[in-house]
Amino acid sequence: MKLNTRFLVITGLIILAILTRLLPHPSNFTAASAVALFGAAYYDKKIMAFLVPITAVFISDLLLGGLYKGAEWVYASYIVIAALGFMLRSKATIFRIGLLSVISSICIYIISDFGVWLGTMYPHTWQGFVACYAAALPFLRNWMLGDLFYGGLLFGIFYLAQLKMPTLQKQRVK
Repeated sequence: MKLNTRFLVITGLIILAILTRLLPHPSNFTAASAVALFGAAYYDKKIMAFLVPITAVFISDLLLGGLYKGAEWVYASYIVIAALGFMLRSKATIFRIGLLSVISSICIYIISDFGVWLGTMYPHTWQGFVACYAAALPFLRNWMLGDLFYGGLLFGIFYLAQLKMPTLQKQRVK
């Protein structure tokens, strides 16, 4: 694969955003979902939209102490979020970025907490299911705020960078 300036800038932004996970931050206020949306919106090759953001999150998880119980559910969420991010390829407006950021947070909440419920922490009953999701609600708020903040930051920085450096704009096929 030919490494071009656009690829390097997108990858650099993803790495910088993920490195913020290593800094002190409120619980679940991270860039993890935002990089999945961002990568899907801007990488030219769809495989890179999945590979780079998820690899960056994986490496940061290793640096933070390794994989945790239920990580496969969280990573499944990132795959879904990256697939959602393809909707931003045609037009990444503030409204669409915000909406998909909120939807991303809800995806993490639904998918990862389903994995928690399937684990041994809650009984496999309707009451256990409801209790699991109710207990996770406080985490959803910070996840949503993080997605909105980092999504706005990533998309905003790249938008401004494209204005300054036209080589970052996607080349249109004639």
